[in-house]
Formats: sequence, structure tokens, C-alpha cells
Amino acid sequence: MGKLVDIVIDGRKVQAEEGRGLVETAREHGIYIPSLCYYEHIQPPLGTCRVCTCSIDGQATAACSQKVRAGMEVMVHTPELEDLRKALVEMLFAEGNHFCPGCEKSGDCDLQHMGYELGVTNSRFPHLFKEHAVDFNPKRLLIEHNRCILCRRCMEEIRTDDGKRVFSFESRANKTKVRVDYEQEAKLSEEQAIRAMHICPVGAILVRGKSLPRPFGDRRYDTQSVMPKSPVQQPKTPPRKIGQPKVIATTSLSGCFGCHMSLLDIDLELLDLVELVSFDKSPINDLKNFTRRCDLGLIEGGCCNAENVEVLRTFREKCDILVAVGECAIWGGVPAMRNTVPLEECLEEAYLDSITSEHGNRLVPYHDDLPKLLDQVYPCNEIVRIDYYIPGCPPNANHIWKVIRNALFGADYSVLYSEFKYD
Repeated sequence: MGKLVDIVIDGRKVQAEEGRGLVETAREHGIYIPSLCYYEHIQPPLGTCRVCTCSIDGQATAACSQKVRAGMEVMVHTPELEDLRKALVEMLFAEGNHFCPGCEKSGDCDLQHMGYELGVTNSRFPHLFKEHAVDFNPKRLLIEHNRCILCRRCMEEIRTDDGKRVFSFESRANKTKVRVDYEQEAKLSEEQAIRAMHICPVGAILVRGKSLPRPFGDRRYDTQSVMPKSPVQQPKTPPRKIGQPKVIATTSLSGCFGCHMSLLDIDLELLDLVELVSFDKSPINDLKNFTRRCDLGLIEGGCCNAENVEVLRTFREKCDILVAVGECAIWGGVPAMRNTVPLEECLEEAYLDSITSEHGNRLVPYHDDLPKLLDQVYPCNEIVRIDYYIPGCPPNANHIWKVIRNALFGADYSVLYSEFKYD
């Protein structure tokens, strides 16, 4: 062990080995510095994601690039730094096509984990939905460029037995992507290929036939948080008296009604709900139109057609508080997988190039009564103002119930790590 020196982390004086990496030192003292690209075996550290940014001696710096030195003062958890990290993670979600409910890496994904730890319920940046080609050419691997965050882990860690690189960058700026040397990739053993899949922090590198799903609870990031606090902080909602029953409206736009099913899963709390609220326009009571103003509106699903937009705007007008429930409402979800393909091409594939049971019936349907499809599926917050977000596919029933109680009655709540999920 080297020389021990005194440093200060978040106001706490600790002794650490001089010259040791700051990220590892902080973790050894129970202080978690979030990071996506950091990998303890890679030296010098990559410093590509900047999620580990801390204030070091008064300057914002990537913590992974810093070594312990005598007298250094480090601030990890401040409102400004936490918002910066949150923004960086939100940008990664917005720039890539991360469909968590349909991803093989879901539950084991470092980006997803960072979203949980930082309490990311939605992105403040619009999703770009750029189409990136999936590379099926490697012999053993599949490269999903839509998920890659350009962390460089694979480039530094994955080599053949004779020391040659398998991965490298090609192009520059926003056209940069990971390139695979097919000749060298063919030399990888099965163990080396599986290591490449696991070292990728997202689901960008997959091994053919080896990406088997695992049940909830067995995945790496399902149940235990590494942060000292709940991922979702209680919104600043003034206490409200429980008097006259509150009125709730619900609807499903471009969704599957799975979030409504999850709402019903609050089980015995349904008895409390029936006493505390009444439902207006909702499929729960099959009421088709608003009959009065509502205290709370729950929106499931995104907007894929003109009717969805009209319904959403009506809900915003008729409801005091509007809640986006589930991944589809928050960023488009699985229906938004069509956003990387032009609408015309989607319609051609569905109606002109597909197999039909009616011979010769290959026609894109059009009628004045049919809602006009939008160019893409839009999240609700890009159409109207949203007050609360409840992620999940579907969200955990306890999460929904806690938000309803907080929104309507100002009840204190915190969401457990295991209740806060994107899939």
C-alpha cells in the first residue's frame, strides 16, 4: 500500500492511498460516484460519458480521470451535479433508440441502472429516433448500433489471442460508430464473445443464441440500489384535505391497456380508492365522455394519430393534474419503434407487401372516419404539459397508487428501487 493522505469527499474527511483512482476510493468509503464508461481494468480511464462529473477543488471534472492527492476536496452530491448527471443520461436515452421493454439487456443494462439511480422519469430532450443499421455480418456477434453509447469499453478490452483489436471507431462527430473487424471477430472464442457482450454497458453487443431472458429478480439491477436514497423524490405537493371524493379520468391512447391492468393490481387498496375517488370518463366504468371537471387524469399510451392528440388535449383541458403512465405515454414506448422508419414504408409493409387472407386485396385503407396517422408516435409531453410521470411497462401498481395519493391528497411517499422500472 502506498502513502496515506487526507482528502475530503462531500464534507467528510477520509484517508486514502495517494495515487489511487478517485472513483474506487470513494466507493470504498461508501460514496457512490455514478459512471457508465468507467471500468476498473482500463487504464488510463476512458472518460467518455462524463456521468461521473464531480466538483474537484472547485472545478467540474470527470472523477474517473482523477487520482487521489493530498488535500483534494471533492463534492459528489450537490443539486447542480445531480442535475448535470441526470441531463447526460437523459441525452443518451434521447439520442439512442433504447426500447427497454423489448431489449435483451433489460435488467442488466448500465444505462438503465443509471436512469433508476438518478430518478429519470422522462427526458427533457426530444427523442431523435435516428435509424442506425444493425450489423448482422459478424460470425458470432450482432451489433445493435441503435443502443451504442460510444463508451469505448469494447475497443480497449476485447482483443484476439494474438492481441489484435476487434472493435474500432469509424467516421467522426455525430456520425461516429463502432466498426467491427470481421476477420478478427471470427477468431474470438465463445468465452471472449460472451465477455464482449457483458462488457458493453448497454445492449449494443449481442452473442447469437446466448442472449436469454431472465425473470425479474434474477437480473443484475432489479432489486438493490447502490445510492443512499430513493430514486424518486416526493414532489413538492401541498397537503390536501380528504373531504369530498376526488374525480379521476383515465384513457388509453396508442397503448395496450396494460397500465390500466396494473392500476387494478393495487389489490386491497382498491377498497380505499373506491371510497376516496369516483371515476368520470374512463374505460373502468365505460363512460365515454366527460360529465364534469376532474381532479386527476391518467394517460396511458402515446400519440400516433390525430384522434389521440385531440383526446389528450381534451384531458389536459378537463383535468387539474395530468399524469403520463407507462413508457408509451412518456416517450412512445414499443409503438414508437416505427419512428425509425418512414410512415409510407410502414404502410407499404403492412398493407401492400404483407400476406392477406383476401386475394388481391392490397390497399392502404383510407376513409374520413379513420384517424389520420401522424408521421411518428409522439410522447404526451410533446403535445401538452404533463404534471407527473410514472415509468414502466407497465408501471408497478404500488408506484401508481403512491402517485395518485400524493397528487390528490398530498400524501408523503417514496418509491422503492424495486418499484421504479422502465420494463
